[in-house]
Amino acid sequence: MKNKFLLVFLLLCFSAIVAQDNIQSGPMVGYSTMREVLLWVQTKSTAEVHFEYFDVDNPSKRFNTKKILTKSEDGYVAKVIADKVLPSKKYAYELFVDGKKVTKDYPMEFQSQTLWQWRTDPPEVSFAIGSCNYVNEAQYDRPGKPYGSEFEIFESIYQKKPEFMLWLGDNTYLREPDWNSRTGILHRYTHTRSLPELQPLLASTHHYAIWDDHDFGPNDADGSFWLKETTSEIFKLFWGNPNYDVISKGGITGKFQWADLDFFLLDNRYFRTANSNHASERQILGKEQIDWLINALASSRAPFKFLCIGGQVLSTEAMHENYATFPRERRYLLDKIREAKIEGVIFLDGDRHHTGLSRMQESMDVYPIYDLTCSSLTAGAYPNKEELNKYRLEETLYGKHNFGMLKVTGPRTNRVLHMSIFDKEGKEVWTKNINAIDLKYK
Repeated sequence: MKNKFLLVFLLLCFSAIVAQDNIQSGPMVGYSTMREVLLWVQTKSTAEVHFEYFDVDNPSKRFNTKKILTKSEDGYVAKVIADKVLPSKKYAYELFVDGKKVTKDYPMEFQSQTLWQWRTDPPEVSFAIGSCNYVNEAQYDRPGKPYGSEFEIFESIYQKKPEFMLWLGDNTYLREPDWNSRTGILHRYTHTRSLPELQPLLASTHHYAIWDDHDFGPNDADGSFWLKETTSEIFKLFWGNPNYDVISKGGITGKFQWADLDFFLLDNRYFRTANSNHASERQILGKEQIDWLINALASSRAPFKFLCIGGQVLSTEAMHENYATFPRERRYLLDKIREAKIEGVIFLDGDRHHTGLSRMQESMDVYPIYDLTCSSLTAGAYPNKEELNKYRLEETLYGKHNFGMLKVTGPRTNRVLHMSIFDKEGKEVWTKNINAIDLKYK
């Protein structure tokens, strides 16, 4: 009898080990609302996946997500909704693979958004930003010095405990063997997502994302990219935004809210004219996306309206892939923002492999618009003086691996945005405060 119990015990232990070993990456928490939260995980082979979760203040009452069977054609990814959450709560969750609990040595938690309207001032909000994450894979990288490095930066972000992280493009880097096939694109997204240093951050911080050329297709890719529908599909598979393609024209355009803040997730690739094509009407976002954006901005009451896009918008450097190389559409976008008297606009972007803040104020009759470029997380980083950018704030230029932490504090009528840039070790590089009241028309 003793031997029989020992055998059962060993079989249970073996099953748990098998379940643990079948995790490729994750779990990750995606979007959060007051009523539901997205949970994500990737297995190595076909498996039945589900999550259990509970309010940390009432652990005896547990809830289950539906069960998902991961499949090879979807990269063995499971995306499920925790739909029994209530506002203003913090939850712990557990992952089960083929009925066996998977344990991690770091917290697995998520939060629902706070119900504050008509009750209190909006809550303090803290979130991380970053772009350009290159994870090495020697046999497919260019020969020579590895382009990705200092992956400990993700531990530094994790230690800051942001409520969510906003990925500003080039979140993965498709290589030559990748972008001509669905198999290759799935491989690259899987390889990048599986970075060990990234896993604790994925598990307890909500994540939202846009893309730029390297997670969309080849370098400097545009709307002519032949597999853009495939990369759109796989981007949506690996990220957890609450919506995509809100203009019903393809791509990943979307929006989300956090507390009293609005975030507009723009697609600078799907509709883009080739950089060297001057024979056609030139566009990055396209009129339909811009017109949707202006209308959505006009309906927003957020004190800060964050416009998230893969490349720099305000910089006057007409070089590389800056918006200044598409002057007509850039003028249309900025003119419409001013004509509609949109207040509180902050651009957030990446791409440039250095960080810097731009400030544009055409006259004293208008408020200043800011553009925070935050790059690079782990891809090659380079100092840049932005000498041709007349809107640059020179003291904010930084050319090493870094990330941003943005915090919004204060009462509803006097919100303050605290911008801070940190190096790979989490040490502050610079900080600036912007008052919402200063981003209004007189």
